[in-house]
Amino acid sequence: MLTCWLPFSFVIAPLDVVKIRLQLQTHSLSDPLSQRNLHGGPIYKGTLPTLRHILRSEGITGLWKGNVPAEMLYVCYSAVQFTTYRSTTLLLHSALGEGTLPQPAESFIAGATGGAAATAATYPLDLLRTRFAAQGNDRVYTGLWRAVTQIRRDEGPRGFFRGLGPGLAQIVPFMGVFFAVYETLRPHLSGLELPFGSGGAVAGTIASVTAKTGTFPLDLVRKRIQVQGPTRGGYVHKNIPEYAGTVAALRTILRQEGLRGLYRGLTVSLLKSAPASAVTMWTYERALKFYMGLGERAEQSL
Repeated sequence: MLTCWLPFSFVIAPLDVVKIRLQLQTHSLSDPLSQRNLHGGPIYKGTLPTLRHILRSEGITGLWKGNVPAEMLYVCYSAVQFTTYRSTTLLLHSALGEGTLPQPAESFIAGATGGAAATAATYPLDLLRTRFAAQGNDRVYTGLWRAVTQIRRDEGPRGFFRGLGPGLAQIVPFMGVFFAVYETLRPHLSGLELPFGSGGAVAGTIASVTAKTGTFPLDLVRKRIQVQGPTRGGYVHKNIPEYAGTVAALRTILRQEGLRGLYRGLTVSLLKSAPASAVTMWTYERALKFYMGLGERAEQSL
């Protein structure tokens, strides 16, 4: 599963950088009043113009900022997520009996549990990925280990978990809705004659778009809180407000940027997450069938 996912995550890494830059932008190209106090920061507008802007001002390596912690995050996150999802499903079957809960409810519980466990376990890597992607030409951190030691020194252990609250508040309904929609659609789509048996991939795409759109404001708040602290003014956007917490951040964004402010970067996020979810679920289903087949053959040989 990892051999399939890692090259794909490397290819889509520039979309992640664009998404984070757009999420952290508090000003708008169409609103001149919001462009005060930029302190030399850029004004991004849309996915392709942002890609071109980063290429022009930071070079091609700018599109892969934060890729090392991102790759580590994807590997660890997927391992914890799917292990917890499968374990929770088996636990529900053992405790309540298989078929007792409706399939969408069972998938929601298992998906939410898997997402919460994976998010908490890998959160420092997510924070590091965000901070590196938010860096412009003026680098806040010169390397991964330097970032770890600097955050530990200046912010303490809690600094690695800035934004965990909205992260969990977002990922629990996201994963719950994702797996509920996926498990509902998969049996129907698997029966269709799609290329490469891609019914699971199509179900994963629909599930990802549905869940991501519904929970995106909390994802945006998480990103903005992740760059709070003593380095807040050192990133490519130097006018990121100071937020007291999740609710305060939501209120501030709504008041200053309107409802659209909560959905900055949604388009590129869907462009990134939909195919990523399709590849992940297509690979997961095949890996699960492969290992279950190995187990059945081992039992038959005994």
